[in-house]
Amino acid sequence: MQPALTSLFMLLFFLLCLLGILANGFIVLVLSREWRQRGRLPPSELILISLGASRFCLQWVGLAHNFYYFLRLVDYSRGPAQQLFGLHWDFLNSATFWFGTWLSVLFCVKIANLSHPTFLWLKWRFPGSVPWLLLGSLLVSSIVTMLFFWGNRAVYLGFFIGRCSGNMTYKEWSRWLEIHYFLPLKFVTLSVPCSVFLVSTALLINSLRRHTRMMRHNAHSLQDPSTQAHTRALKSLISFLVLYALSFVSIVIDAAGFFSSDSDWYWPWQILMYLCTSVHPFILIHSNLRLRGVFRQLLLLVRGFWVA
Repeated sequence: MQPALTSLFMLLFFLLCLLGILANGFIVLVLSREWRQRGRLPPSELILISLGASRFCLQWVGLAHNFYYFLRLVDYSRGPAQQLFGLHWDFLNSATFWFGTWLSVLFCVKIANLSHPTFLWLKWRFPGSVPWLLLGSLLVSSIVTMLFFWGNRAVYLGFFIGRCSGNMTYKEWSRWLEIHYFLPLKFVTLSVPCSVFLVSTALLINSLRRHTRMMRHNAHSLQDPSTQAHTRALKSLISFLVLYALSFVSIVIDAAGFFSSDSDWYWPWQILMYLCTSVHPFILIHSNLRLRGVFRQLLLLVRGFWVA
């Protein structure tokens, strides 16, 4: 890839992460203020602030990691930077996936219209279990991080030994770990929250779609506020589903080590990996009444300052 094109993708990646940092930081600040004023947050906003905080930190770690990896590859391989970045990235990435999954499940149990006894029991019990589920997600993420840390440490030690397991060289050993350890571990640990997310989102989309169709058949106009609200909700859910799926696939493929820093597709692939954590916060801000109101006030304030 031409240096100018590489620089363009690097700039796009930086701007994407910057937008994600600002949006997630905005969510955390607004909900933190509400938490301090009221002393508590409802389950949905508790998940939102957890998701925003994990994404905010993940964006910073990803930004620092990718530029350090690209610009100082030798130091990255020789020093403890790989383990340090990996320790934070694996934890935050796992926590982010779990928090996004619980947000989807909460929307499903609150909005979906299902009469199955299991769903009704979940609808009653789930909101009160949110704090424990968030803590459990942090615990699971910590365990997953330790498993990845063992693999990163094996790669780090293999760099100094030169020849690793059996007669394999360092590159062969590193590649073997990527294919036979990191890739299956990443796939298994992310497949669990992803499966729960897909089921809850599919149920919610199907419920909203049936409800929207019923309103249209009952002579409701497409301009009816209730119909428009359901249509907007469907669009938000479908966009979240697409972004979540793209993030899952790109991270699993990245675990196989197909895109090193000298690859022409390294920076476009990084943009794809961080697309969900940067774009979805704006969808959450738009769909949340409190966040949307504060965001509009902030835009008016910036506009007034700029005009003045």
